[in-house]
Order: sequence, then structure tokens, then C-alpha cells
Amino acid sequence: MTSSTIRVLIADDQQMVRQGFTVLLNTQPDIEVVGQAVDGLDAIAKVAELAPDVVLMDIRMPELGGIDATRRITGETPHIKVLVLTTFDLDEYVYEALRAGASGFLLKDASADQLAEAVRVVAAGDALLAPGITRRLIAEFSRLDATPRGPLKQRVGELTERETEVLALIAQGLSNAEIAERLVVAEQTVKTHVGRILVKLGLRDRTQAAVFAYESGLVRPSGY
Repeated sequence: MTSSTIRVLIADDQQMVRQGFTVLLNTQPDIEVVGQAVDGLDAIAKVAELAPDVVLMDIRMPELGGIDATRRITGETPHIKVLVLTTFDLDEYVYEALRAGASGFLLKDASADQLAEAVRVVAAGDALLAPGITRRLIAEFSRLDATPRGPLKQRVGELTERETEVLALIAQGLSNAEIAERLVVAEQTVKTHVGRILVKLGLRDRTQAAVFAYESGLVRPSGY
């Protein structure tokens, strides 16, 4: 193990899932699975004991579900990133999990490469918000009150015109590279804008920024 090794905790009530992900991740030279948890309460205890960098969190678990466990972990230890494991078609908790502090989602049938890359992305402080998940997020918002919350809408006014434009593109699921291409600017320029957006709005990462964009009414669901 090196100082740059990403330490991972896997929380899932299915032993086969835990073992499968452990085997896949431990083949990566820069990732080490330091522990496994069988439910949400166990995950919270293991986080306190092992201090992982990333938690792979199932949603549906006994004793304490993944959303409540995510909320407690990110609330008490915001530097620890949570990557939610989902079957996507079955889970209806994308919005709630993002609000709880999850940095992204990963399908349980993801390939070994996708799994490892997802861990690296959230460990680096970025969010894993794939277009498919974004569409699901939009669907969740379409079921909520579409009226923008006044205070949130006012906070959008704190952003410059370019920052507002970048925030809207984040909410559409675009990466920094894709935003740079869309706006015809350097990727580093986009990173600077994203950093300023997060600071101005007091947000942790681009996942929270996407949620904010929808809640404030800056971006409206289309097609619903």
C-alpha cells in the first residue's frame, strides 16, 4: 500500500456483492478494500473505526438503510465520500441519496474498470453523475413541487453570468471537458468556475450543485 492508495469500505447486506467488489477492487494497484459492513449501522461503526476514503453504499439494507447511513456519515465526516450502489431500475431514491450527501451512483452490474474508475472519481472529490442518473434525477424533480424556492433562487443571483451558465450545464450531467467544449474555453477555466460556484453557494461538490440548480429553478425538467 502507498500513501496514495484509496481506502474503500463496502456496505451491502449481500455477502456475494461485498466479496465480488472486494476481489475486483483489490486487483487495482491504487485501491485497497479495508473493510466490509453488513448494514447501515455497521457501516457507520466501520467508518469510525477504519476511516476509509470512499464508502460503497447499498441503499436497501436491514437495521439502517443506505440513505440514512449516508446522511450520518457525510454529516459527521464530510471528507469521506459515499458512492451509492443501485440497481437503478428498481431504486427510487436517487434524489434522496444525493440530498443525503452521496457523491454519485454506481450500477451493481458495473464492470471492474467502471467500478475502479468510479472509486477514483469520487475519491478525487469529483462527483459521479452520469447522464442516465441525471435523467433519473430530473424525473424525481418532476414529481416534486416545481415552484422554485425563493431564497435559493435569490442565491443564483450571486453568480456571474458565466458561472450560472456552467452551473446549468453541470445540472445536465456534463463533465468539465464537455462543458469546456460547449463553451469553447479551456478545461482549467471550467474547473475554476466550478470551484467558485461551490464556494459562493456553500456546496460540497458538483452533485450538490446539480441538485441546487434544479431546486432553485435555474434548470427545469423537460419532457415531464
